[in-house]
Amino acid sequence: MITGGASGIGAALARALAERGDVVVIADLDESGAQKLAAELAEAGHQARAQTVDVRDLDRMKQLIETTLAEFGRVDYMFNNAGVVLHGGCEELTPEQWDFAIGVNLRGVINGISAAYPVMLRQGDGHIVNMASVAGLVPTPMAAPYGTTKHAVVGLSTALRAEAAGRGVRVSVVCPGFIDTEMPQKAAATEVRKFFYPVDRFADDVLSALEANRGYIVLPRSARFLWRIQRLAPGLGDRIAARFTERAHRGAPPMLPVRMLAKLRRSPDSKKQAA
Repeated sequence: MITGGASGIGAALARALAERGDVVVIADLDESGAQKLAAELAEAGHQARAQTVDVRDLDRMKQLIETTLAEFGRVDYMFNNAGVVLHGGCEELTPEQWDFAIGVNLRGVINGISAAYPVMLRQGDGHIVNMASVAGLVPTPMAAPYGTTKHAVVGLSTALRAEAAGRGVRVSVVCPGFIDTEMPQKAAATEVRKFFYPVDRFADDVLSALEANRGYIVLPRSARFLWRIQRLAPGLGDRIAARFTERAHRGAPPMLPVRMLAKLRRSPDSKKQAA
């Protein structure tokens, strides 16, 4: 099951899973988008179902799991992928905007876990995959609700991974960086978009890392580069974040310099490099 599965990373994961023979449940608030993708996969000979869901609704999430169990008998993967991003300085953000981001990005993940984890415990196996972001590992100026919730998802995932380790259930947190999907493309300067990691390749790399039961999956290389800076030289990481903020105040997208992206791009990612 993939929440936010109608587009972007969710859709790429749905296609990759279907192509390897898995039954895919595409759960999304975008009903038409989910149905369109399910029909596309079915036409290609795969098994796919579309379900409409608001991940903030725990009862609906539980109902989704029960419907899947009734039809297929089990849930092997739960991808808590649905997410939203809000831009702006903290002084500009309203309580309603904070509630919206927390509701989708954090409460939605909690609801997915609450619905799927007990089922997986009864099965004695399963894999919960929470979609965070490199924003959950480094400072995220001008998008504090996004960074706050993604840091929380990382913390939740690592705690649950430790709890579930002896009970047959695996837990991973995925921290994408600059992936070629609609969400980051809207925030990116034209000159850096060509350096974004292809979303289909990203999905394949994620599935390979899940097969190896990686706890942290940080992709592509540019995301791992930022993560390592923050871990090894947090002062430098803070200065980079401050520079991003300055660029944002000038109206320039707060993205990595083109020269840095070009250098990172020359060293292709290896599936073994997923953290």
